Amino acid sequence: MQEWVSVYLSDSSICCQTEGAMAQLGLEELERRQRELKAQLSNVHDMRRGSLVARYRKCGKPSCCCADEQHAGHGPSLSLTWQEGGKTRTKIIPAEAVERTQAQIAEFRRFRRVSRELVEISERICDARLEGEPAEAQATAKKGGSKKSSGSRSSRRSRR
Repeated sequence: MQEWVSVYLSDSSICCQTEGAMAQLGLEELERRQRELKAQLSNVHDMRRGSLVARYRKCGKPSCCCADEQHAGHGPSLSLTWQEGGKTRTKIIPAEAVERTQAQIAEFRRFRRVSRELVEISERICDARLEGEPAEAQATAKKGGSKKSSGSRSSRRSRR
């Protein structure tokens, strides 16, 4: 029994399954889902990792309204924050680019979710194929056995 849950983000949809339902899927259903996920990955748009953070700053002028402790400060100015090489990086995003940046962040998150599900589905396919192989392996073992010789031989050294 399949229990698909659809989550819609902007104009793209992400489909996922509950753990119990995915465990019950047969090899054909898993392969079909794998093809769907690969198709979704082939339709990836501009993306960037990170998140947008609203920041308020005080300019430092004693006569400015932001000098008052009750004032939040000038802003908000939006900055993109992400991790890179173990450090937090920040980039100020102009107001006219905020919507485009949000779409790029959403696309990266979609890409990451689809990639994770593809890996999970692929692992289940590999496991299902492995479960089908033991019978074939046993039949081969009975017919011809191992081709490797049983005696241990040491390599001869040249006496030059």
